[in-house]
Amino acid sequence: MHIGILTGGGDCPGLNAVIRAVTLALINECGARVTGIRRGFLGLITQEVMALDVPAVAGILAQGGTILGTHNKCDPFHYFGAGGADVSDPLLAYARALGLDGLVVIGGDGTMAIAHRLAQRGLPVVGVPKTIDNDLCHTDRSFGFDSAVAVVAEALDRLETTARSHGRVMIAETMGRYAGWIALEGGMAGAADVILLPELPFTLDAVVQRCRAREPREGYTLICIAEGARETGHDMTVAQTLADSPDPLRLGGVGAVLARQLQPLLNSEVRATLLGHVQRGGSPTPFDRVLATRFGWHAAQLVAQGRWGHMVTLEGAAIGNVALDAVAGRNRPVPTDHALVAAARGIGVSLGDNA
Repeated sequence: MHIGILTGGGDCPGLNAVIRAVTLALINECGARVTGIRRGFLGLITQEVMALDVPAVAGILAQGGTILGTHNKCDPFHYFGAGGADVSDPLLAYARALGLDGLVVIGGDGTMAIAHRLAQRGLPVVGVPKTIDNDLCHTDRSFGFDSAVAVVAEALDRLETTARSHGRVMIAETMGRYAGWIALEGGMAGAADVILLPELPFTLDAVVQRCRAREPREGYTLICIAEGARETGHDMTVAQTLADSPDPLRLGGVGAVLARQLQPLLNSEVRATLLGHVQRGGSPTPFDRVLATRFGWHAAQLVAQGRWGHMVTLEGAAIGNVALDAVAGRNRPVPTDHALVAAARGIGVSLGDNA
């Protein structure tokens, strides 16, 4: 058996742990030959691969990023390198030329959508959910998310000391695209006073009221805002538009916008910090190392069982799987009645919606 592995979309902590687990499980339990595809689906177009064996994956468990490289713009059905043309035929021909019996694809909703289309074209595929945003359907957790939350929590801890010392309103803007999971869990872990999510449009008045109420008492306010958060009646804040990307809108800058809006209305000085890519870099947390290893091992079991067209999932504490077409191109926002939303409200965190 000859199996390929690729990592698509953005990088995140835990990718190497999955590569390691899939490779070792396929070699040890199936006697398989394993090939790594470089830079996601791009490597199947440009024909860049590398052999994966036991020495190749030694010592990579704790490494951030991916030893295979990745690419977040390469959709073979709309290839940027050919003016948006469909190059799936030569891609599939190269997969056949390599003698691949199947492909393990590690990525988010966009990557799973591409994997599903390739599966429909006859390439056997197994998916592994990867996103710091935690917004993939049918899985409670994706690896990389815990590591991103840890970065946000540490950042809020540090911002809190400055906020308290100077009597400031400190705003931390997180990643997450259209879902607020990172801001919600990171904000809760970092004791934010205000948490603003895409799923709950906020009013400026509600945020001002919370900051004003804290000025004479605590003397400072800590705000955690998701990049996709928006004021009621307004659109999300777009940093740039990329015509050659499967997801053309790059969100970002809402924290700075909020700071400019708040400053004239408060006595406190207001500062905004954009956490950006530090949330997706560096070594994975122990939780993510274990989850990524579990995902990788179970992906190898699906391969061994011939359960193609499925993605590994985490449901509660149990690893399961779901058909790729159930997750392809879909995302999972924070339910407005989620238990953590209720807990935030219950302890007095403002979600900016006057509820």
